[in-house]
Amino acid sequence: MNVSRHIFWTMMGFSMALCLSAQPSWGQQDAVVLSSDQIARIVGSPDRSAADRTNDLRRKPEQMLAFMGIRAGMVVLDVSAAGGYTTELLARSVGPTGRVFGQSQPRDANRPPIPPAQREGNSHPSAAPAPAAAPVGPSRASPVALIDRDTSLREAGIPAAPIIPISRPFADPLPAELASDRLDLVTLMFNYHDLGHLGVDRAAMNTAIFKTLKPGGIFVIADHAGRSGTGISEAGTLHRVEEAFLRNEVEAAGFKLLTEADFLRNPNDPRDKNTPDPPQPKDEFVLKFVKP
Repeated sequence: MNVSRHIFWTMMGFSMALCLSAQPSWGQQDAVVLSSDQIARIVGSPDRSAADRTNDLRRKPEQMLAFMGIRAGMVVLDVSAAGGYTTELLARSVGPTGRVFGQSQPRDANRPPIPPAQREGNSHPSAAPAPAAAPVGPSRASPVALIDRDTSLREAGIPAAPIIPISRPFADPLPAELASDRLDLVTLMFNYHDLGHLGVDRAAMNTAIFKTLKPGGIFVIADHAGRSGTGISEAGTLHRVEEAFLRNEVEAAGFKLLTEADFLRNPNDPRDKNTPDPPQPKDEFVLKFVKP
């Protein structure tokens, strides 16, 4: 996708978001949570890409979607959407009566990206390598990847929510028209730790996310577990964050921890390396917070 088309579709995403904000009600607060059979059919849809299916082996999307309590008609923000693996699953799950926004931080042409001290290691080294997929990088920004996914869903006739890319800073992830009591669910998958080496104002981000959720709205965070006392200091080296540290930061914004999941935990991981040695899945936590 060339630069002019990229800009066009990014602006279209903003326009769609602003138009949608005029609607009196989004989300279906009284809708029934999707059943395990419904989720299994969504994850097992034969039109999903080979790369996404391989990613499923380590991400366990059926358990994740069930843990989120996903419902048809929800309005969702996927923070740090990257290539859109989670964003697309959310769009398929909430269906055409819902809306899914995929946020990515805009690039500053005057400031090159800050790379981590080490590239992120394999969080599940026992899994087979993923098939080649178009990467998200200098030549293919996250909004472009999300538009490509949305287009593919439309062309395949999949009854999914529109995927609307939003390019805004982490500390201020939504425009004012969408930033207060508008969303049912916010997700942040395996990237909270990156906010450390990127120097993001996480307190401002968590406060903004708290504000954008409706009362009773849910914030789900998954990440690679760090050792006790390390906080977010190993964000750019081991690509981990201490669970208690993250929880304290999120709760400081007003959230309450509702529940946690263990389907990605690995107590045998010593949590002292980027890729565990001997090869094994990283210990990963999944936390569900609620806006009271």
